[in-house]
Amino acid sequence: MSAQTPPSNLSALVNQGDLRAPDPVNKTTVLSVLKSGGTRVLVLPFSAVLGVLCTRLIIVHFGQDTYAQYGLLVAIGAMLPFGDLGMSAAIMNAVGASKHPAEDDHVRRVLITSIRVLLCAGTVLLLVDIVITATGLWPTLMGGSLIPGTGPVAAAAVLGLIAVTMPIAFGQRVLTGLGKNHLTVALFGLQTPVVLVALLCIIHFDWGSGSYLPVIPYLVVFSLSIAATFVAARMIHPTIGSALRDVPRVRSVSGGQVLNVAWPMLIQMIALPIAMQSDRLILSHVSTTSNLAEYNLASQMYLPVWQVVTAAGVALWPIFARARAEGTSRRNSPMPLSLGFAGAAAAVCLFISVISPWLATVASDGEIKISRGLLIAFSVFMVCQAAKYPLGMFMTDAPGLRYQAFMVLCMLPINLGISIVLAKKLGAVGPIIGSTIGVFFFQVCANFFYVRRNLQKMPV
Repeated sequence: MSAQTPPSNLSALVNQGDLRAPDPVNKTTVLSVLKSGGTRVLVLPFSAVLGVLCTRLIIVHFGQDTYAQYGLLVAIGAMLPFGDLGMSAAIMNAVGASKHPAEDDHVRRVLITSIRVLLCAGTVLLLVDIVITATGLWPTLMGGSLIPGTGPVAAAAVLGLIAVTMPIAFGQRVLTGLGKNHLTVALFGLQTPVVLVALLCIIHFDWGSGSYLPVIPYLVVFSLSIAATFVAARMIHPTIGSALRDVPRVRSVSGGQVLNVAWPMLIQMIALPIAMQSDRLILSHVSTTSNLAEYNLASQMYLPVWQVVTAAGVALWPIFARARAEGTSRRNSPMPLSLGFAGAAAAVCLFISVISPWLATVASDGEIKISRGLLIAFSVFMVCQAAKYPLGMFMTDAPGLRYQAFMVLCMLPINLGISIVLAKKLGAVGPIIGSTIGVFFFQVCANFFYVRRNLQKMPV
């Protein structure tokens, strides 16, 4: 582990334009986590209040069925991050481990390969979207909560926007690798305000029945992704511009190695959304619309916890990547961070649970009530998610990603099986119990034992 950089030296590095990832030292680690998590916390109150307002406007003006479809289609993006095909891992590892990414040929070549893969992935997904729409399979795939007629068109538009966003979204990964994840958090914090403005315009001018509301967030994400990539390109100029020029030169310009970390990351990106984000689909197929609406509302309340955990946790990726490049020691253990994340999540979840009756009344105008069991289940689920994050970020080299991929594959059938059975018996709380059991045993416990074993082999 490298010696701690004094504040004065750190300032000098920043002034000289050194955009390398933070050194793997305790104070720098905490600062990076606080930057990303703190930015998310600053953004969240506005996003949460505006999100509740959006929910109320949708339910009051368009009805509970439209809100149920809105939550269902908005969740498609969370279920399809595998379009990234694991390129995020390759980009963040390459940029995070580089001392001078603006001049690093390895970073440029990794970007070339990643952009090529993302272009292919976006094209394939767009073709899949066309086939599903042409064959009329959207109601079969999405369940009974999809509004007949306009619902399939909205679903097709959502998937199409996801497809065209993929090739331009790599800028976010570059920023994270640079230790600038807080910039991404701040930029994408604009999503909810823009969605609210669009929703108010639709209501004011009486544009349609609300079936196409889920398309709006994806249009905003598309625009913000372009902005993030532009910012990243400015920060490591001329690397991204050079990579973009070389992307079409397939025969004359070769890319960098990405497969060793991309394929295990891809497996996780496929399996985790199926396991974690399929709860709405399960409820849509085996339960009632009212249970789906209750789940949507509870999920929206606890989503800020997950957003803060994700923002703070992802900031650890380049720190651990840099630590591996310089030689990791036991002092880089993620265990204390894991306990800290879990404790902070528990405190916030307790607060949310206490005020949940008021939030539910405000958000749904008293139409939706959330059971105590669902509140407890979501709280435990968020604590488990928080505890696993630092452990997972420590395990972002090729062997660690392979291990995580294997455990996620083991978790998937158990999680889905429990969720389906409990959804039939318990309603909205069933799937979240299944997800919690899967995360606790196959991610928290499994990652803990892997990290502990590896730390024992490292120098003090």
